[in-house]
Parts: sequence; C-alpha cells; structure tokens
Amino acid sequence: MSQLAHAKSFRDLLVYQKSRELARYVFELFVAFPRDEIYSLTSQIRRSSCSVGAQIAEAWAKRRYEKHFVSKLTDADGEQMETQHWLESAVDFGYLSSDRVAAGLERCAEIGRLLGSMIAKAHLFCNPDFSSVREEPAEYLEAVSKMVRIGHTPGRSVANGLERRTMGNSRTAYSNQGSPCGWKRSSET
Repeated sequence: MSQLAHAKSFRDLLVYQKSRELARYVFELFVAFPRDEIYSLTSQIRRSSCSVGAQIAEAWAKRRYEKHFVSKLTDADGEQMETQHWLESAVDFGYLSSDRVAAGLERCAEIGRLLGSMIAKAHLFCNPDFSSVREEPAEYLEAVSKMVRIGHTPGRSVANGLERRTMGNSRTAYSNQGSPCGWKRSSET
C-alpha cells in the first residue's frame, strides 16, 4: 500500500473524495427517475449519499475530541449504509438493474472500509496541535491563568471586573460590578 500524504484538510482525505464521487454517481443514476419518486426514493438517496461527505467534514472539525470524531465518522458510515439500502430498494422496485447498482454498492463498501479504518485509528487523527486556533483566548481566561501562575490565594480578587469572594462557610458569590446587565450569581452549599 502506498504511503499517503498527511491531510491538512478534510478535502485531502481519500474517504472524503470518494464520498463526493459517490454523491455524483447517485445524482447521475437517479436524474431520470419518475417524478412521483422525487419526494421519496430520489430525495432520500440523494440526501444520504451527500450526507456521507458532510459527516466526514464535521468529523474533521471535531478532531480535538476523539469521541466526537468517532461519533461523526460513525454517522458517515450509517449514511453510506443507508445509501446502500436505497440503491437496493431501487432494484427491488424495478427502477434500476442490479448491474447498474453494483458499482454504487461497491463504492459504498469501499467508503465503509475506509471509515472503519479511520475509526480504528482515530487517535492518529485526533488532538492535533491547536496552537494556531483562529480565535484569541478570552481576556478573563488569560487573567485567571496569570493569577494561578503567580500563586494568588483564595480570598478577594478582581480579574477584569469579575469579583470573586470566598466566605467562611463554603459560600461563593460572583458579581460583575461593571456589567451593564448587572448579573450576579451566588451559590450556597
């Protein structure tokens, strides 16, 4: 088996590319279907075949969390299996020959194998270096992190207008004195 290049985007994934080919194949296969099937069989198979690639793209976005990544890949696998069902149903209803559907079923099976391999090796895809996140960290998180690093002890502290007081009997009160909404939260245990 040849060595594949490291994917920088979901578009680089072989399984995603194959899912796009499947969606095009299904669209072309069902373009001449009867009008009375447009809202049932045709729309269902088009939706499920297009959803395979969409689920893979969502999985790629959730690589930071391995369980979410696997969940979305599992959804993609479910969609390719649903596509197999609709292809076989088209044969059962006499709309397509089994010869015409065989190529689609093989494409689905190949996508299923690739997804299964990705699920089994999810740890290789997940938790990449997210130090180049597009979003800047919130100011209050930076202030709290700085307070923790310098060893600030519980008591009375202020970070960006957020005041935290720890009182004697395990009660904690939060207030944002400078907030235009004037929110306050207090909890007692």
